[in-house]
This record gives sequence, structure tokens and C-alpha cells, in this order.
Amino acid sequence: MLVRLLYASRAVDTRAETIESILNQSRQFNPTSGITGILCYGGGIFLQAIEGGRNAVSDLYGHIQKDPRHKDVVLLHYEEITERRFGGWTMGQVDASRVNTNILLKYSERAELDPYNVSGKVSLALLEELMATASIIGRA
Repeated sequence: MLVRLLYASRAVDTRAETIESILNQSRQFNPTSGITGILCYGGGIFLQAIEGGRNAVSDLYGHIQKDPRHKDVVLLHYEEITERRFGGWTMGQVDASRVNTNILLKYSERAELDPYNVSGKVSLALLEELMATASIIGRA
């Protein structure tokens, strides 16, 4: 059974090294667990979609909730899926500060990443548009 989970959190440490550490850890751990997804970050906020088996995704989300690099972890959306949307990345990445502000403004009141003030479905639509506009970088 495949599932998709979308959450937001605030970075405790916003240095580039910390974000790179999170991405590297994801890229190392996720393939053995069958997890794929993307991480969008900007303004100290993370928006992440993770996909995979129900147990693997649940375990990873539980780990993220306890990770000292994250605070204010909020579940935005969870669903059973028939196929992956973000299967091309062990953990793709989007730097929201480099995204065309029109895309961010399309989905929120201001041209900034703010998943705490929009629905989970809106945040998922934003990630899908970022994928469609080739804003996601990273390795498979």
C-alpha cells in the first residue's frame, strides 16, 4: 500500500549546511526504505512530501517529529495513493527563494512559502506546479 504524506515544519537552524545535512540523510536513508519525495524550503520553513509504503512513511514521519532540526511539525495532508507523483527523487529539493514569485503568489496571500496558512491540498498543488515547471532539483 502506497501513501503520500505532506507536512510543514520550521527549521531550528537555517544555515545551508543544516539543510544540506537533511537532504543528504534523506538521500542515504530513503532508497533502502522505498521512500521518495521532495523538500521545499524557504524563510525558515520546510514543506515536504514523502511517498512510499504506509509503515515506512509513518516511521519516517515519527522520526521527523522528534528530529531536533525541526520544530512546529504539522501534518498537512495524508492519503493512500495508486502511484507516486514524486517518484523520480530519493529527495528532490526546491529553494523557495529561487522560485518565480508568481508561482508562490498563485497559491497564497503573499509571494512566500507559508504552508501553515493554506490547506494541505493547496500545498500539494504548489509542489505539483514546482515539479511541472522544473523547479525541483536533486538526484534520483
